[in-house]
Amino acid sequence: MSIDIRTVDDEEEWNRYVERSDGTTPFHRYGALAVQAEYAEATLYPFAGFKGQEAVGLFPVFEIRKGPVSTAFSPPPDIRVPYLGPATLNVDKLKRRKRDRRVKRFVEGCLDRVEEEIGPKYAHFRTDGRFEDLRPFGWNDHDVTPEYTYLVDLTADEETVKSRFSSDARSNIRDGEDADYTVEEGGRPAIERIVEQVRSRYEAQDVSFHLPTAFVADLFDRLPAGSIRPYALRVDGEFVGGILVVDDGDRVYRWQGGVRPDAEVDVAPNDLLDWRVMRDAMARGRSAYDLVGADSPRINRYKAKFGPNLEPYYSVEQGTPVMNTMAHLYRKFR
Repeated sequence: MSIDIRTVDDEEEWNRYVERSDGTTPFHRYGALAVQAEYAEATLYPFAGFKGQEAVGLFPVFEIRKGPVSTAFSPPPDIRVPYLGPATLNVDKLKRRKRDRRVKRFVEGCLDRVEEEIGPKYAHFRTDGRFEDLRPFGWNDHDVTPEYTYLVDLTADEETVKSRFSSDARSNIRDGEDADYTVEEGGRPAIERIVEQVRSRYEAQDVSFHLPTAFVADLFDRLPAGSIRPYALRVDGEFVGGILVVDDGDRVYRWQGGVRPDAEVDVAPNDLLDWRVMRDAMARGRSAYDLVGADSPRINRYKAKFGPNLEPYYSVEQGTPVMNTMAHLYRKFR
C-alpha cells in the first residue's frame, strides 16, 4: 500500500500525531507552526503521511514567496528555530526492509507535494538528529550535509553527571554554593530580558540578530505550559543573565541566552544557569540536554566543558546556483 500525503489543518488532530512521535519537538506543534508562519511571513503546509488510516510521518513545510520566486523551508529562516523537518511515527517496530520502504515512500511523497504545491527554486530543511534516514533526500537530488550539536547525557544521578564536567565547571558550581544569587524560572518578563540581552550582545559584535522578542513570547503563550522555560539569574536582585530552554518531554534544549553578561559578578552565571537547567531536567526525568550547536570553535570550548556527546543533525538543500545568496543568508541567520 502506498503512502498518502495529506495536509492536516486541524490543530487537535495534528498535535495528536506530534505527541505519538518520538522525533518531534515543541516547534512541531500546530500552535508553534502557526507562530513561525506568521513571523516568517510564510504559508504553512502541514504535510502528514498515512498508510491507510495510520499516520506514519509529519513534515511541516513553509513557503516563502518573493515576487515570482517561491522557496520552501523547514524551519523558516531568521527565527532561530534549531530543528524541524520530518518526523516519523509507528515505524520503530517494523523490520528494517519494511521500515526503509515506508520512510522512503513518506519522504518522496512529501517532496512530490512540495514540488506540486510550491514548486520552489530553493529548498532547505534541517532535521532533528533523531531523524536518521536521510537517504531518500539524496536519492531525490537533494544535498545532505551533516552538522553537529552537543548532548549532555542526563540519565545518571547528579553527582555522576557533574563528575563528567571539566574541573573549572565543577569549581564554578562549587563556589556558587555559598554565593548570594538566585536562579528562577520566569514568564514573559524573563523572556524579554533574556532576548534583549542576547540581541545587545550580538549587536555589540556587529552581528545581526533577527529573533523578535514577541515571537518567543507568542510561542510561550501558544505552547503547553513548560515547553518554553525562561531561566533568569539575579545577583542582589538584579538580572545578570538567563537561558531560554525548550522542553519536549524527553530532551531539553539550550535554545537562546547564556551570553557573556555585562555586569561583573563574583559567580560564573552561565555555569550556574546550565547546571540548574540540568538538575531540573533530571528531576523531570529528561534524558539529555541539547546544547544546540557544536559548529563554532569559539563557543564549543564553553559547551564542551559539560562532558557532552557529539550528535549529528542534517541540513538538506536543493536549488539552482542563482539561489546561493539565499542559502548563505539562511545559514547565517538561522
